[in-house]
Amino acid sequence: MKGEPLMTQAIMETVFDVLYLVGVIVAGARMVAGSQKGSLTQKFGIMAIVLGSGDAFHLIPRMWALWTTGMQANAAALGFGKLVTSLTMTVFYLILYSIWRQRYGVTGRKTLTVSLWSLAILRAALCLLPQNEWFTEPQPLLFGILRNIPFAVMGAIIIVLYAQEAKKANDGIFRWMWLAVLLSFAFYIPVVLFSASVPAVGMLMIPKTLAYAWIVWMGWKLFQQK
Repeated sequence: MKGEPLMTQAIMETVFDVLYLVGVIVAGARMVAGSQKGSLTQKFGIMAIVLGSGDAFHLIPRMWALWTTGMQANAAALGFGKLVTSLTMTVFYLILYSIWRQRYGVTGRKTLTVSLWSLAILRAALCLLPQNEWFTEPQPLLFGILRNIPFAVMGAIIIVLYAQEAKKANDGIFRWMWLAVLLSFAFYIPVVLFSASVPAVGMLMIPKTLAYAWIVWMGWKLFQQK
């Protein structure tokens, strides 16, 4: 029988994860269904569905593990979920970059586009290397760092792009997009570096998830406005 602290964790995480997944995916589906093809809100909807669906591959096995035999016994399912989430989050930032271009009427800048796509391909390739040992627990810290370097560079570029253009355009809806992305990385990086040695650091995934929900909320506000 689960101890009281573990039961409390299982309840709290399950409620939070279910609300997050349902909220993000439903919001994304509504934006896709209620938007014109190729519009900003349709892209936001697709991005939200990618985000929620990818996270579901990790969060659903995690909820199962919390209520059954624990994390160690479900290492393979959790590892596969982390792999899928790593790939879908890469796609998430490519879509967010496309939204930036369309929102601010950016044309050209081929070097920037090639750089983002190159970083995304490098990130995906690093994630798919067997040295990541996705299906074991714990996973190698070295490859946890390596695969997140191009991802962090992508994030830094997105932060700068949105900060510059939103300010220049006096964009009220996307005014804090850069901050949401910055916070997501600020909470995520310590988890990558220290969660294996200090498990409590893993709790930072909650505010990291809220930062992504904030990004989707900005898209939802745009959808409501239109």
